[in-house]
Amino acid sequence: MQQFAALYQQLDSTTKTTERLAALVRYFREAPAEDSAWCIWFLCGQRPRRAVSVSQLQEWCAGLAGLPGWLFEISREFVGDLAETIALLLPAPVRCTDEGLHYWVVERLLPLGHKSVDERREAVLDAWNSLGGTERFLFNKLLTGGFRVGVSQRLVIRGLADFSGLPADVIAHRLMGHWQPSGDFFRGLIAADTGDADVSRPYPFCLAHPLSEDDAAELLGLAEQSDRHSRLGGAADWIVEWKWDGIRAQVIRRGGRTFIWSRGEELLTDRFPELECVCGKLPDGTVLDGEITAWRDDHLLPFADLQKRIHRRSVTPRLLASVPVRFIAFDLLERGGVDLRREPGRLRRTALEQLLAGCEGVQPLLQPALRLSAADWGACLRLRQRCREQRVEGLMLKHVDAAYETGRVAGAWWKWKTEPFHCDAVLLYAQRGHGRRAGKYTDFTFGVRSGGTLVPFAKAYSGLTNAEIEEVDRFIRDNTIERFGPVSSVRAELVFELAFEGLQLSPRHKSGIAVRFPRIARWRRDKTVADIDSLETLRELIRSREQVAGTGEAGEAGAKKAGERGVLSAVPEVADKSEKPARSRRRRAAKQQDCSSEADGRGVSDGPGLGGLFAGLED
Repeated sequence: MQQFAALYQQLDSTTKTTERLAALVRYFREAPAEDSAWCIWFLCGQRPRRAVSVSQLQEWCAGLAGLPGWLFEISREFVGDLAETIALLLPAPVRCTDEGLHYWVVERLLPLGHKSVDERREAVLDAWNSLGGTERFLFNKLLTGGFRVGVSQRLVIRGLADFSGLPADVIAHRLMGHWQPSGDFFRGLIAADTGDADVSRPYPFCLAHPLSEDDAAELLGLAEQSDRHSRLGGAADWIVEWKWDGIRAQVIRRGGRTFIWSRGEELLTDRFPELECVCGKLPDGTVLDGEITAWRDDHLLPFADLQKRIHRRSVTPRLLASVPVRFIAFDLLERGGVDLRREPGRLRRTALEQLLAGCEGVQPLLQPALRLSAADWGACLRLRQRCREQRVEGLMLKHVDAAYETGRVAGAWWKWKTEPFHCDAVLLYAQRGHGRRAGKYTDFTFGVRSGGTLVPFAKAYSGLTNAEIEEVDRFIRDNTIERFGPVSSVRAELVFELAFEGLQLSPRHKSGIAVRFPRIARWRRDKTVADIDSLETLRELIRSREQVAGTGEAGEAGAKKAGERGVLSAVPEVADKSEKPARSRRRRAAKQQDCSSEADGRGVSDGPGLGGLFAGLED
C-alpha cells in the first residue's frame, strides 16, 4: 500500500504530464505485478461494489475518535470529503504494515461484502488501526468507491507503453472489455506477443471533438458560399452524417459468436437479442462501430425510450415490442479478421456499405449510416437546421482520409451539435460541492413558475466563473430560509438562464418534466423572479416537438397522473415558508444524505445529487 500511496501523492502533486508519466513508469517497474494490475484497474475508473454504507463509516469513525455525531457532520461538511474526514479524525494507527495494494483489495476489501455488520465493523476498524496518513485515506476512498486522481486512461496507457516498449494502441486494445486484475493479466498486458486470443475484445473507440465556437462561427459565415474553411478546408473533404442520439457500441462477430460492447465497456449482447440474432448473419471476423437507436414505424424514438432497454437485465417480449431497436453502423474496423483502422475513412466507409449490401436479411435492424449530401458548407448548414426535425443531436464531420484513432484526436472527427434550448429559472435550493468545491455552494436546483408557486425542475453544477461562484455562495449564506439535511432553501431572487439539450414529460419527476444535460448559460442580473419561464411554457415546448404518434399522449397521461397524486403541489412554495415538509421527509432527506455516494467528488462534468426531497430531480 505504501508504493500505491507514494504514486498517488506524486500524481496528485503535479499537473505536468512528463512528471506524471515518469511516476507511472517508475511504479510499474518497482511494484509487484499483482499490485500493478489493481493500480491500473483503479486508475482506469473501475470500482469495487460498496460493502459498507456511508452512515456505518460515519458511526464507526465517530465512535473510534470519541466524537458526537453532530460534530462529525460539521467536520465532514467543512472538509467536503468523507474519506478525508475519516482519515483526519481517526487516532494514530497502533501498528504498521507493509502489505501491498493487492493484499488490501483481495484480502481485506473485497471479502467485506460477505461478512455480517459486526464482522465488517471489526475488519474496517482493524484496517484503520493498521494504516496511517495517505494509506488510510486511500483505503477509505477505495472502500467508498470514490477513488480518483485526475489521471486519464490515455496517460495510463502511455505509461504502460513506455514501460513495456509496446505500441500504445496494443495496450489500449488489451485493456478493452472485461478483465480481472491479477499478476498474470499484468504480465500478459505487457507481453511482447501482440496476438490476442480474446475473440470478444472490442477496439478502443474513436471519439469526436466538439467543433469550437470559432470554427462554427466561420462555417456560418460561409453558409452561402462554397469557400474553404481556414482549418477544415472544403466540405468535400468530409463525410457528413447525422449525430445519432443513442448508445455508441461495437458489434463483434468472431469465432461464430456475436458480442455487443458499449463505449463504457459494458457487454450489452443480452439486452438486445434481436441485434444479436441479425448480427449472426455477418461474416466471421467482422467488427462494426455504430449506434444503437430506438425506432418505431421508421421514426426515431427519444433516448429516454431506449433507456428502458438499458436498465433491464432481462428483456421481456413486451419491452421488445414497445421499444424496437436498430444498429446504425458508421464504420468498419475489422473485415475477415483484418484490422482496418489505419485505412482512410472513405475506404472503410465504402467497404462497410459493400459488406452490409451483401448480407441478406440484416436490414433494417442493421443498416449503414446515411451519408449526407453536402457539396459545400452552405448545404451542411441547411442539414444542421434539420437536426431537430430528424430527432438527432447534430452533425458528424469525419475526414475522408482519417484513420480510426484511439480516443479523441483533433482533426479526425468533429461533432457539430444543434443549438441548445434555453429558459430563465430562479435559484431555489443549493448544496455544497465536494472535492475541490468543498465548502462552497456550487450544486444548484432551479425552479420555474407553476400557477402561484415555484416548482423545482432542474439541477445544474457548471457554467459560473469562480468570481460568480463566490458571489452566489455569499448570497446563499445570507439568504438561507431553511435546511433539509445538506440542502439549503434560499430566497428566490437570483435568476439564471439555463441551457439544455432536451425535455420530456416524466411522471417520475416532481415537475412532471425531465431535463437533459442542464447547465448554467449565464446569470441574468437584469431579470427578477417575475420574468422567469413557466412550467406550461416548457410543456408546450415538449408538445411542439412530439413527432412520434402516441408518445406525447403517453407522456401527457403520465404527467397528469403525477399532478393528480399531488406531486407538484407537494413542493413547498418558496415565497411562503409557513408550511414545512413533514418529519418523514426530513428523515428521508437525512437518510438520502447518508447513502449519497462519495464517488462524485470529481468536479469535472457532474456533481452529487441533492438527495432527500429532491432525489426525483434527475438530470
